[in-house]
Amino acid sequence: MKKAVYSRDLGIKLEFGEEKELFKWFFACLLFGKPIQQEVAKRTYFEFEKEGILSPEKILSSGWDKLVEILDRGHYVRYDFSTATKLLEVCKELRERHGSLNNLLLKAKSLKDLERKLLEFKGVGKVTTKIFLRDLRKSINNDTSLFK
Repeated sequence: MKKAVYSRDLGIKLEFGEEKELFKWFFACLLFGKPIQQEVAKRTYFEFEKEGILSPEKILSSGWDKLVEILDRGHYVRYDFSTATKLLEVCKELRERHGSLNNLLLKAKSLKDLERKLLEFKGVGKVTTKIFLRDLRKSINNDTSLFK
């Protein structure tokens, strides 16, 4: 059985609820949510990190061709075109509908409501949402200001 990949395995620190770190984890979950080898998804995440493309603004300004190039370097080739498109769509929708992940969290009335809001994104399914919430749940449970 494969060991699950957690935010800490990627050097992502969720404990302070910083937008930059939240988005990195969300982005990683978008990669891990596809039926692809974990090592490929992990390597691909680190390729994006090397390029400094780990924010909605950077993803949107990079464009489809650059995203495909980075996905290919990480050997994420089977889903490179569809994933590049999904990344652009999700980032655009996040900016337009919520402004940020922190805003999305604040708008959610409960963990179940947050799950529903995540699933509203085109291309974000149950697997991606489950992975994202698995690590986020620990941070949320420690923050009593959320979901009151």
